[in-house]
Amino acid sequence: MSFKLSQRSLDRLEGVDDRLVTVVRYAILETKVDFGVIQGLRSIEEQKELVAKGASQTMKSKHIDGEAVDLMVYVGSRGSWELNLYDDVADAMKKAAQVCDVGIRWGCAWHIPDIREWDGTMEEAMNSYIDLRRSEGRRPFLDGPHFELA
Repeated sequence: MSFKLSQRSLDRLEGVDDRLVTVVRYAILETKVDFGVIQGLRSIEEQKELVAKGASQTMKSKHIDGEAVDLMVYVGSRGSWELNLYDDVADAMKKAAQVCDVGIRWGCAWHIPDIREWDGTMEEAMNSYIDLRRSEGRRPFLDGPHFELA
């Protein structure tokens, strides 16, 4: 099944780096699950609010520079936060990044600077990150919807 970005998603890509827009546009054609763009460019004020709420961990967000997007998986017409669906989107983003030759980092595999270089599925990449953080005695910060330029 082939999906396409809605006008709302396309509008949310305004101000986002063209390289990342190209990857997202390619990934929607390759994905097994539907997704849309819920956040692209973000103001400093929006970022401050997210950090205050604990929804973001840094004021150095690439969203502020238009170098990050957050994608929402849709099952039918409803948004889903089921993490297992996001590794499917990440697989599509990895393929798109490889085809478009654009370095991408995923919010569930922070230890991988560029997912194009990961030899395996994005589910394996996420599990590797979780194992790494636990081995360090630290909690993993899983941000399945988040993709940024590497």
